[in-house]
Amino acid sequence: MLRALIFLLPLALTIFAFIDCLNTPEDEVKHLPKVAWVFIILLFWIVGPIVWLAAGKVRSTRGGGRTPSQWQRGRRTTWVAPDDNLDFLKSLKDDNEKDGSKKDESLLDDREADLRRREDEIKRRESGTGPDDQAPPTAS
Repeated sequence: MLRALIFLLPLALTIFAFIDCLNTPEDEVKHLPKVAWVFIILLFWIVGPIVWLAAGKVRSTRGGGRTPSQWQRGRRTTWVAPDDNLDFLKSLKDDNEKDGSKKDESLLDDREADLRRREDEIKRRESGTGPDDQAPPTAS
């Protein structure tokens, strides 16, 4: 088992360093061209990957000095109900201010017209002069 570990650990390190070197943009490679680093990693099996990881690549923190764990802390990772989401409520308010008054007025006019029509139907039914009282046409 120990013999396999002695062989597999450097192999995994070499594969990791090789893939990392291939995925690294050319402008982030230090000291040597990228092709030279690939040959060093593959030819010098144990030392090459260690040298690549230590000195072959520009390693700096991303996002203005913040680490990935700090990026995660700033994100909302749980679901938030719409009435608790301030951005969503603000967008609703903005939408309502844009075209809300015209839409509300037209909706109110439509409902009033529908109410008048229903009241007229009820009055016609009560007085007995509505279209329901007429005999259906006979087919000839």
